[in-house]
Amino acid sequence: MKTALVYDWLVTMGGGEKTLSAIEEAYPAPIHTLVHDPKRLKGTPFEGKEVHTSFIQNLPFAKRLYRNYLPFFPLAIEQFDLSGFDLVISTSHAVAKGVLTTADQLHLCYCLTPMRYAWDLTHRYLDGVSGIQKGIAKASLHYLRNWDIASLRRVDHFAAISHYIAARIKKVYGRDAAVIYPPVETDEIPFLEGKEDYYLAVSRMVPYKRIDLIAEAFSHFPDKRLILVGDGPEMKKVKSVAGKNVEILGWQSDAKVRELMSRARGFLFAAEEDFGIVVVEAQAAGTPVIAFGKGAALETVVEGQTGLFFKEQTVASLCDSIREFERRSFDPETIRRHAQSFSRARFISEFKQFVETKTEDFHEIRHSRRG
Repeated sequence: MKTALVYDWLVTMGGGEKTLSAIEEAYPAPIHTLVHDPKRLKGTPFEGKEVHTSFIQNLPFAKRLYRNYLPFFPLAIEQFDLSGFDLVISTSHAVAKGVLTTADQLHLCYCLTPMRYAWDLTHRYLDGVSGIQKGIAKASLHYLRNWDIASLRRVDHFAAISHYIAARIKKVYGRDAAVIYPPVETDEIPFLEGKEDYYLAVSRMVPYKRIDLIAEAFSHFPDKRLILVGDGPEMKKVKSVAGKNVEILGWQSDAKVRELMSRARGFLFAAEEDFGIVVVEAQAAGTPVIAFGKGAALETVVEGQTGLFFKEQTVASLCDSIREFERRSFDPETIRRHAQSFSRARFISEFKQFVETKTEDFHEIRHSRRG
């Protein structure tokens, strides 16, 4: 089948882009996306690939400020003419699933999450604006929610990155979704049994990641060393609550992060996340995890074997888990084996099976109708 791939925006390498790369490896095809930044993707698997962009690509500062054009996203994604393709695979966390397809095309959506700012994070998003801008934002989000629901009929089948997201798809969209965990480069993570005496957290410093919570918790453990890797708008807040035992490195290369993961005594993760690739990467290094016990961390961490959970996003709850962690011992080889069940090879195999099964069903239905 002639295949087209659709993605929301392709401007940097993150978890979603790594997933798209694995899908493109399984089904090499042209990529259709709202905005593309080839300079920032130089040296990545997307360098030299056939990429088609929308009219947003030509708007002022679109490669950097594309989110400012959010109200135009539905119109832009609908402008792609995919009529020459038999199979459309969208990888969507915003509007990619809304491309126009016909009854003769099979559209499969690998859903990273239903559009968060239109649903779960609406009120948090609105808290950041005021005055006339808030009124415009409210109207825009209302329009996006209506469009998001209307575009559901363009997707034949959904797959989700976790059971957590599958439940959200059922709640928001009223649709069932197969669960295929995203690919993690487990074989690229160095494994060390001998650990050093420091804890590690790696994350973008944005509010929902709660890096400030981790930094503040370690003010209660002045004899414990914490290393923080990442950058973002919460950096000032994190620095304000971090003690002398907290080392903030800012952004680091993948090689440096993996080295730090392999030597860390424990890895901390405080977000309620859709999947959390970094949590699996830490375990691939044989490093146990202390994670917030909500979201997909419940699916990627085995309590008591590969890590521990803290029950509330509070300093007190996290401190209790750190104390319990200090009393426990974990087997790095057991942790590593668990992480390997989320490998890239496993993802490609499961995703191919999903596509092939749905394709066969699609052809059988079409054949029976013609008969």
